[in-house]
Amino acid sequence: MSKITCKGKEYNCAFEYTLELISGKWKGLVLWHLQDKTLRYGEIKKVLGNITQKMLTQTLRTLEEDQLITRKVYPVVPPKVEYTITDRGLKLIPIFEQLIEWGSDVATLEGAEFQ
Repeated sequence: MSKITCKGKEYNCAFEYTLELISGKWKGLVLWHLQDKTLRYGEIKKVLGNITQKMLTQTLRTLEEDQLITRKVYPVVPPKVEYTITDRGLKLIPIFEQLIEWGSDVATLEGAEFQ
C-alpha cells in the first residue's frame, strides 16, 4: 500500500483516507438517507433524530467539502437549501449495504432482537 497526501494531510493508505471521509456517527447516516432523494436541512434533522443542530451543520459542511453531497441554495425568503448525494457519494451505498448485512449477521449471532 502506498501513502496518500490529500488536502495537505498524509494518509498511510487509501483505506485510512476512506475512513477519514466516512468516519463518525452521522456521515454515513446522512449519505444513507440521501441515497434516493433530495432533502432539506430540517428533513435531514428529522430523520436522524437526536443530532444537534451544530453537529448536523458541521457534518453537512464536511460532506460537501469532500464532494460526497451537494448543497443548493434557492434565492427565496425564507431561505431554502437542499442537499443531494453526489455520484461519488452514491458509490458508498453498496459498501454501506454490505456493512448492514455484516452487522445484522453479527448481531444475530450475539442474540440481538430486531424490530
